[in-house]
Amino acid sequence: MKKTHLFTALILSSFLFNFSSYAIPHFFPNASAIPPYLLPNVTGGAWDGFQNLLGCRPGQKVDGLGKLKKYFQYFGYINSSSANATDDFDDYLESAIKTYQLNFNLNPTGELDNPTLKQLMMPRCGIADIINGSSTMNSGKNPPASANLHIHNVAHYTFFPGSPRWPANRRDLTYAFHPDNQVPQNAKAVFASAFQRWAAVIPMTFVETSSFQAADIRIAFASGEHGDGEPFDGVLGTLAHAFSPTSGMLHLDADETWVIDGDFSTSSSIFAVDLESVVIHEIGHLLGLGHSSVVDAMMYPSIASRTRKLNLAGDDIEGIQVLYGANPNFNGSSTTPTPTGQRETSPNGGVHIGVTYSSQFLLAAAFTLLLSLL
Repeated sequence: MKKTHLFTALILSSFLFNFSSYAIPHFFPNASAIPPYLLPNVTGGAWDGFQNLLGCRPGQKVDGLGKLKKYFQYFGYINSSSANATDDFDDYLESAIKTYQLNFNLNPTGELDNPTLKQLMMPRCGIADIINGSSTMNSGKNPPASANLHIHNVAHYTFFPGSPRWPANRRDLTYAFHPDNQVPQNAKAVFASAFQRWAAVIPMTFVETSSFQAADIRIAFASGEHGDGEPFDGVLGTLAHAFSPTSGMLHLDADETWVIDGDFSTSSSIFAVDLESVVIHEIGHLLGLGHSSVVDAMMYPSIASRTRKLNLAGDDIEGIQVLYGANPNFNGSSTTPTPTGQRETSPNGGVHIGVTYSSQFLLAAAFTLLLSLL
């Protein structure tokens, strides 16, 4: 099972940064100048191989089920003590699939049907959905009895186990960027905007500082294993993770092609990810919110590539105000609307880039390479 996230000062004090892993991120539009076939893992998302498991049912043995079990172990659906990373479709896997389907508002068949696989392959936050047996989402539904979970739900929003939050004497927080990342000013403006969306609904402020070590919130772009035991996996897959209060750690995968202006129309990469959409979600974790089963909520775990999602939903606002109260100037509505034309989503939260897009992408890359040789 994915290990418990670091919420205590004792664990924090023993945390050591692996500075060599902190890389300069791929920011759009600079990254669009790089030929797509030179970017890492361009054959598809980290979990696109799961599409080969379509139709798998209990009792079968199929190559690739072991990797799926590791996925469910990472996100908390299979306990490490009962993990068996074979390719057998056993009772543990069936139970994990049913619980996952309930969390993501899918028909709990326990089988790997098309809607379930599409959801599994979608890029997402790296924070587990189930931590120490407690689900951080579930949309108020009851999981199968075999899951033996202790659900911590208030409406649809959820908190980390123990409901950690920033103390009352820390309502004006500072944040800083890892000095090795060389984050440009226009990207920093995206973070400022993301913080402001939460500050608009709760009595807290967020101000950038130049001191990374002294900041309440420390932001870094990193690749692969970067010292916190939660390695990134290249293009798509897990996009970012942030830890519960008062750790203040927010990490984003430097291997992603991050869009910082919200305009996907001029990007050549089908794997482009909207920076502000992801950052808003991760700030919710920094403040103490867990995942939500509400698709329109910012705390919903998944977001497809080439998707822009900026508005705090009522579920987000209600949850964060339970922890901190309301900003006196809050008018009771959602945060600033997303400008027309900047949100490209399907009803399930976005278009997953699967085998069809990957194939077209490879053909285009091959054609580009052929032209360069003529």
